[in-house]
Amino acid sequence: MDHFEFPEVSNYKSKSESIYFYTDDGVYRKSNHWGRVANCRWKLVTDSNYKNQEIATAFAKWTDFHPINTAEKIFFIRVDFDTKKVKLQAKNKDTANHLFTFSEAQKRIQQIHYLFTDDKWSKHFQTDLPLLSFNIVSRFISTNLSLREIKKNQT
Repeated sequence: MDHFEFPEVSNYKSKSESIYFYTDDGVYRKSNHWGRVANCRWKLVTDSNYKNQEIATAFAKWTDFHPINTAEKIFFIRVDFDTKKVKLQAKNKDTANHLFTFSEAQKRIQQIHYLFTDDKWSKHFQTDLPLLSFNIVSRFISTNLSLREIKKNQT
């Protein structure tokens, strides 16, 4: 954030000392903790290697807020197979990905992390592990099939 100065009297100060200033376009937040906060999930997009517990100021447009306690399918899962990083992302108008509820997507992300970190599950398959992982995970994030159903169809 380009050196935003909070007014003397900001709109809100939380018990954990985060400061908020509301504008017509969005909200400025100054804090030393990010990620899941109350019923919001704050994700910092930074130019540097930000480490949690460092104070940072960020701005979020009102249009960037998405409900997370909902049954609405508005999230998709993005996987970088080279780095084995898995991200939950909210749909936008150009999203053509398969969508999940927040809790469905979280559960699937946990299962994908397991697939990437423990290869015991792959022992009975006769396929190269990277190719097998790619095929299973790609199908898992693009359908409502369970991981068990997808693995069963791989044999």
